[in-house]
Amino acid sequence: MSQTGSNGGGASGSGQIISRVDRRERRIIVHMAGQDGSRLTFTIPRKLKLSVLFHNYCRRKQFDYRTARFFHEGLRVLGRYSFRSVDGQFPTTLEGPFKPVTVPVNYSIVGKVTSLPVDKNPLLRPTVEFQPEQISLSLSSNSSSVWVSWITGEFQIGDNVEPLDPQSVASVVQYGVYESGRNNQATGTSLVYSQQYPNEGLENYTSGIIHHVLVTGLEPDTMYEYQCGDPNKTMSGVHYFRTMPSPPEDYPSRIAVVGGLGLTYNTSTTISHMVANHPDLALLVGDLSFANLYRTDGELFDCQNCSSPQTPLQETFQPRWDHWGRFMQILTATVPTMVIEGEHEIEKQADNQTFTAYSSRFAFPCDESGSTLYYSFDAGGIHFVMLADQYKWLEQDLSDVNRSVTPWLIAAWSPPWYSTYKEHYREAECMRVEMEELLYTHGVDIVFNGQVSAYERSNRVYNYTLDPCGPVYFTVGSGGNENNLTLEHSDEPGNCPVPCNTTDGFMGGFCGFNFTSGPAAGNFCWSEQPEYSAYREGSFGYGILEVKNQTHALWIWYRNQDLYSTGADVIYIVRQPDRCPQLN
Repeated sequence: MSQTGSNGGGASGSGQIISRVDRRERRIIVHMAGQDGSRLTFTIPRKLKLSVLFHNYCRRKQFDYRTARFFHEGLRVLGRYSFRSVDGQFPTTLEGPFKPVTVPVNYSIVGKVTSLPVDKNPLLRPTVEFQPEQISLSLSSNSSSVWVSWITGEFQIGDNVEPLDPQSVASVVQYGVYESGRNNQATGTSLVYSQQYPNEGLENYTSGIIHHVLVTGLEPDTMYEYQCGDPNKTMSGVHYFRTMPSPPEDYPSRIAVVGGLGLTYNTSTTISHMVANHPDLALLVGDLSFANLYRTDGELFDCQNCSSPQTPLQETFQPRWDHWGRFMQILTATVPTMVIEGEHEIEKQADNQTFTAYSSRFAFPCDESGSTLYYSFDAGGIHFVMLADQYKWLEQDLSDVNRSVTPWLIAAWSPPWYSTYKEHYREAECMRVEMEELLYTHGVDIVFNGQVSAYERSNRVYNYTLDPCGPVYFTVGSGGNENNLTLEHSDEPGNCPVPCNTTDGFMGGFCGFNFTSGPAAGNFCWSEQPEYSAYREGSFGYGILEVKNQTHALWIWYRNQDLYSTGADVIYIVRQPDRCPQLN
């Protein structure tokens, strides 16, 4: 018998939750007791990878649980079960605003960042010709459809190469309800892209064949199995995914959020912990492969010391994307993963094209926006807006949201508005000035950002002022990174950036003027941790959002130095639609 629970964010106490797993012969018997006295005894065959029956039982009983996943042919049970209720065991935003907290730096985790070796699995290419690799899932604009993407064939380096013919390999997904056979088939499109560099002496890159297939006619909240590839050549192994639940009463059980991943040993820890927590959906808020920090010969380009005009924005190591895609497949082949671009995805080409690798490698629900750089989608009772600097599109998208269908409204983009770290401090001020009022009047509940290699949670804020109806902002840009953690804060002596140096190289423009009111009036930075900053910490990690109902969502920040079941910052985000009316 073991007890499970978690502490964090100043919370005292933990859930009084008991779960027990007995292993007897060829079955697993799970005994569980909830806080309300309810009990469950459940028998699972040991070879079953995922108990769909248990999953559905918990949904019917409205249990909040940690899904049981069985790996290594069912010989080990991973994960813990928890029955968390909205009963005050964790702090809520209703108790805020909170006094600012800065967690002291743990220097044992700060050191040289080491990249994963590209000559070892899982970064190696498949040995079978045209074996599907870099498999990923993403949601579409239709809740009954899911995109499946993958790559076949080898990339090529050089000027005089013959690109692979996308028509030479079929784009096929065979799929069906879990354990009912893969009797359905969907076909899609394929493409090849090139990265042409502006400077002489640099070897250009041509990708393998990138496939995108839209699988349609799916039932909500249902487990599916699938294979992808060309049936006449070779197919992938069998993978699984669960579709999103139906709005407005149901929500994805766990939504993983992270930015600044890269391909380092820190990345490996982040992703392994994330996978162990079994998310139903993943959001990657910019700065994915960091290919632009590497020269075309694969050597790391230390931009901090470079004075040459040949910056990483003009020279990239595109094979880094392939290495990254292979590594990420442990997550992306089973968990729908939605991405938004960051500054490291710009990757300017000779003809001034940008974001080519990003736009080519992923499938997006961009039918309405017409762009891979900004789009929206629904996941159960949540409407997500993935943003760039596009005011007119955002205005129309928010106006179309029906809060009776999707009560929760969450926005995500890369550069943060409310980060208090020195790195990228107020660089996205023009974007904030243009768009913040629009997000506020439409009642956006939560904002996720990346770019800064640290973690920070805000109090509810609007226009740098504490506001009970403002969104809660999370900066989660320390998933792994290729540089290191950001540790310096703008409010510390000598750390305030010069305003003219805070131009937005990503979105463009300069709006970094001194504050005209409040505690920082007349200055560009605060002299202490701002009151809108509730919690900040320089650690690698990621977050999990668990939306419980129409008004409560549990946020847990997980640090890499902790066990995957231990949260460092835990808080309930509570919506108040009666107090904070929205336009829609």
